[in-house]
This record gives sequence, C-alpha cells and structure tokens, in this order.
Amino acid sequence: MKKITGLAVAVLALVTLAACGGGNNNTSSSSDSNDAAENQLAAIKEAGVLKVATSADFAPFEFHTMVDGKDQIVGADIDLVNEIAKELGVKLEVSDMNYNTVLASLKEGKSDIAIAGLSATEERREQFDFSDDYYNPPQVMVINKKNEGTLNSIKAFDGKQVGGQKGSIQEDVIKEQLPDARLVSIDKVPNMIVEVNEGSLDGVVLEETTAESYVQQNPDLMIAKVELKTNDDEAYAIALKKEGSSELKEEINKVIKKLNDEGKIEEFVKKNNELANSSASEE
Repeated sequence: MKKITGLAVAVLALVTLAACGGGNNNTSSSSDSNDAAENQLAAIKEAGVLKVATSADFAPFEFHTMVDGKDQIVGADIDLVNEIAKELGVKLEVSDMNYNTVLASLKEGKSDIAIAGLSATEERREQFDFSDDYYNPPQVMVINKKNEGTLNSIKAFDGKQVGGQKGSIQEDVIKEQLPDARLVSIDKVPNMIVEVNEGSLDGVVLEETTAESYVQQNPDLMIAKVELKTNDDEAYAIALKKEGSSELKEEINKVIKKLNDEGKIEEFVKKNNELANSSASEE
C-alpha cells in the first residue's frame, strides 16, 4: 500500500508540474498576443495586409465601378489608403459595408482602419483614435429642380423631410442647422437620391463634391441655394483603434501631410469625380 500511495503521489506531482508548465506557456503566448494587439503597426506589417473598412456608396471618395470588366471599389479615399499601404510595404484589403457598421468593424477587430468620409466628432473620439484631417468638405442640400422656387432657404425646410446618411455627420448638420426639418436617416446615399427624385424626400444633405457627382448623374436634381455652415469637426479623417495605434497613426499622418503638401488629395478627389460621372453616363 505504501508503494502504491508513493506512486500515486509521484504521478500527482508530475501532473501538477505539467499543469504549471502549461500555464506558464499560455501566459507567455497570451503576453505575445497582447503585445501584438498593442502595436497595430507591427501587427499589420507582420500580416503583410492593411485591412480597410469602408462604405462604397459615396462617390467620389469610395464607390463601385467596372475596371477591365471587373467590379472594383475606387475613389479618393481608396487612392489615399493605397498610398498608405505602399508606405507600409503591405497589400491593401478593402471591405465594403453599410456606413453605420464601418466603425463597428474597426472596434470588433475585423479591420485595421476605417475610411468612409468619416469626421472625428467628440463622440467618436471617445471610442476611436483618428488621423490628422485630410479633407474638409462644404455641406450642401440636394433638391428636385421643380422645388427650386420654394426650397431656397433654411426656413423653407421647416416640416420638410430631409435625408441624411445613417451614422454620418450630415445627420448632425440637419439636426443642428435645420432643427425644424424632419430628419430621415437612410443607410445608402443612392437610396436617398432615388427618394428625392421620386418626391418622398424634400432634400438630402451631402458633401459638396459628392452632391455635384449625383446632380450630374440625375438631371432632375440640383444643389439648392441654401447656405449650410462648414465646421472643422466635419473634416474627414481616418479612424483607428483606440489602443495601440500611435505608431500606425504617425505613419498615416506622414502620408497625409506629404499628399496634401503635393496637392495630391485634391487631385484624387477631382480625378475620381470625373470617373464617377463618366461611369454613370456609360450605364
């Protein structure tokens, strides 16, 4: 019995040691994983891919078009993240989704950065980090031409239905600058344009370049003679994860500064506006 008991104790001791050793290994692995999570730049370079979340219904910044017979996501924002990927020495992977899920994708770790005409509002800064601003667009109102004579002032939209993309800064513009209008939040910009054409929406607030693109594609629409204020808070920036993105942000800001100094971002906007319009005319 003593021999059996002694053997049992020895086995138990070995199992305990093995368990302790396993725990230490797991701790080390967990620590390595945490280190990678804390340094987004290192993780992206190790993976060799920059994963970008966007909502490709916002020409000329991100939209779909046919390139060599294949549907592709293009736009000024896509040109910008391509330059960032080149600077980091990695491939680019762009995922298209609804605008109001773009930041959720970033938060859930499904993407490394998000770019979709995003503005770094105070509310968003509580949950995400942001790059320097790269473009500050004026806000305008798109209406049906048949309403040109009546919808020509802020007051004229009292009680009217005005569309703003769900989760966008345009929702805030409507709430703050057209407080007596009825905000209608819709996921996709093209859907709002259809509703203005059909008369179920009286107007849609859009960034100016985007508005000009849709007006060119829809001859019954126009930009209303309504002056909306533009704030610095409405400038576009790239969203990053709240933790561990300081080095990545530094690299992104370098690219943004270089491109802006060279006038490249304005060129991206102009080039893609022309592409969006030519693509629409071919359809």
